[in-house]
Amino acid sequence: MPIHLAQTSVKVPKSILIIDDSETVRAQIAHELQSADLCEWVFQAGDGIEAFKLLLSAEIDLILCDIEMPRIDGFKLLGMIRENKKLQDIPVIMLTGCADRDLKIKLLGLGASDYITKPFDAGELIARVKVQLKVKSLQDELRKSNEMLKQLSNTDPLTHIFNRRYMMEMLTKEMQRAERKGSHLSLVMIDIDHFKLINDNYGHQAGDQVLTLIADISKAGLRSYDFAARYGGEEFVLTLPETRHDDALLIAERLRMRIQTHTYTDKLKGLKTTASMGVATYPTDFISTVPDLIREADEAMYRAKAAGRNSVFSMNRI
Repeated sequence: MPIHLAQTSVKVPKSILIIDDSETVRAQIAHELQSADLCEWVFQAGDGIEAFKLLLSAEIDLILCDIEMPRIDGFKLLGMIRENKKLQDIPVIMLTGCADRDLKIKLLGLGASDYITKPFDAGELIARVKVQLKVKSLQDELRKSNEMLKQLSNTDPLTHIFNRRYMMEMLTKEMQRAERKGSHLSLVMIDIDHFKLINDNYGHQAGDQVLTLIADISKAGLRSYDFAARYGGEEFVLTLPETRHDDALLIAERLRMRIQTHTYTDKLKGLKTTASMGVATYPTDFISTVPDLIREADEAMYRAKAAGRNSVFSMNRI
């Protein structure tokens, strides 16, 4: 059971897990953590099995773990933590009643972040816990920043859907997956009709607004494994894994109708937009690579524009 500690005005980590088969030791450590206001929650476990179950079900920021415990000892639990992708970044401070130098070196070699010798000094315990919590906080911030950078590098800054570079990367992976599974992969190329006139008549800022709206319409209703991307300018692409050609044509037609019937408001009131679309599906005799798939969809889209726009075409080679 977790013990809820008093919150302070300072942003603090969520939780610490104390693992020790001695209830007295666990209570003593919990008391010191509570006195120092180091966390919001303290979880306790009497052995490695109970602790591992807690780790899989709760968000833990720091582990204090005894070495000698029944069923699963600290060495084995430390190995299990470091082998688990979800848990491997949690700092672990090992608690040991042995002051042997070789044992401490072994613990650090197995992935322990630090160690404390029992009976512990309260000041040393708090100091070591503070260090590891700070390290964990910095790691979390760095991970979050890296994720944000990755998202930014994959996203079109205007429309906030995927960009062309990421689309090409994912399209290659999806084609490889389709080849392995013997399934279909469809591509819908989309071009907004007469987009230059929108810019000329309403201004480039309004044109950007239309692009964003078309991007939102394009990705609406897609399955979790489909994705929309901005190919460039006023062109968009839908990548549709596990989708046969006839189904892709239906998806494109529904999208064409949503774009055509969309009602604009405010400064764009009265504007009507349409789009020309080309559909291609892998595999066929004409499509065996990503460039083939893009070429066929692109050619079909230009056929749609040449035929009067506001339509969905394929090269009829399926």
